Amino acid sequence: MTDAGLRCIEVVELVSAYIDDELDPQTRRRVEEHLELCPPCRVYVEQVRETVLTLGELPAGALSDQAVSELEAAFRAFSRGRA
Repeated sequence: MTDAGLRCIEVVELVSAYIDDELDPQTRRRVEEHLELCPPCRVYVEQVRETVLTLGELPAGALSDQAVSELEAAFRAFSRGRA
């Protein structure tokens, strides 16, 4: 936990809402305070942001159903701390 009070796992759980600017002002401020103090979380947020931007450029149907299923499974496993 950093001085801002959020733990890294909480930032991971909030990253999508943070990137999409969907957090309330207080929570957004707490995430940003954490990011100021936590280089690994800054890297993680930037990696997620770059991934979202890159995937957003893929044409519809560019990924096979199997690839989509494998990505979804990997994200679920990561969110449960198994990746």
